[in-house]
Amino acid sequence: MATSEATSTATSTNWIPDRREDLGLVLHEQLTPEPFGDARCWRFEFSSRGDRVPGRLLVPPTSAAPPLLLFQHGIGGRKEAPYMEAASRWVAGGAAVASIDFPLHGERESAKLSEQLIASGQSLLQAANDEAPAPGLLLWREFVRQSVLDLGRALDALEAVPGQDFGPRAYAGFSLGGILGARFCAVDTRPVAAALALAGGGWGPPELDPCGAVADIAPRPLLFVNGTRDERIPKSAAEALHAAAGEPKRVEWFDCGHNDLPGQALKAMWQFLRDHLGLGSCA
Repeated sequence: MATSEATSTATSTNWIPDRREDLGLVLHEQLTPEPFGDARCWRFEFSSRGDRVPGRLLVPPTSAAPPLLLFQHGIGGRKEAPYMEAASRWVAGGAAVASIDFPLHGERESAKLSEQLIASGQSLLQAANDEAPAPGLLLWREFVRQSVLDLGRALDALEAVPGQDFGPRAYAGFSLGGILGARFCAVDTRPVAAALALAGGGWGPPELDPCGAVADIAPRPLLFVNGTRDERIPKSAAEALHAAAGEPKRVEWFDCGHNDLPGQALKAMWQFLRDHLGLGSCA
């Protein structure tokens, strides 16, 4: 099975996984969740900087080598969060969809540190307005680095799945998944396109602010989807991230808050991604 090595056009090699580390890939087939129809569902797990990272892979039955979409949840979420069922349309359209639990989320949740992480993230967003140092900055810095490395290792692991080939790769993420996706896609060139929903920038120190990385996704196409009434990601934060991105990019605004992204927005994401994944006019 052919694999493609990630390369970096941005920042430091600290964002690139150490591929000398054994993946320790474990794969188990599971019952397919109802919204995903007759797709095959796999739980996979791999090592990343000593952590064990759990993921879910959904493969459509219609192609031996479907394109692969890495699809990520928001803060406080998990790979099986109800809103992640948006991927059912994408699997029905012919794409394989994989998601992992970010550090301190889902199966990796910590009763103490997960709450601290969420609080520190909120403090960082506030610090963008008043320039005060955010508490929990060290925790957040380590979280961002581990998350980006985990995403790279996830693609490595999926490329090593026995008997399964994939076509082009792409990335999609909601909220935190969009923010981290900006950094990940800047340093890993395997995703041919990215759709970042409910994401923003202009917060935290430069090494964490996605505005400092998102330009390096170019010339790969990028879609931003944001809500005009988003109570978590202010319009100014979304616009800062949009402005920092290179071309080609597309910006779509929807009349919604952070937790009520309409089906029209999900359809826009899928239509954008399917074209770049070579699925043409599939559903």
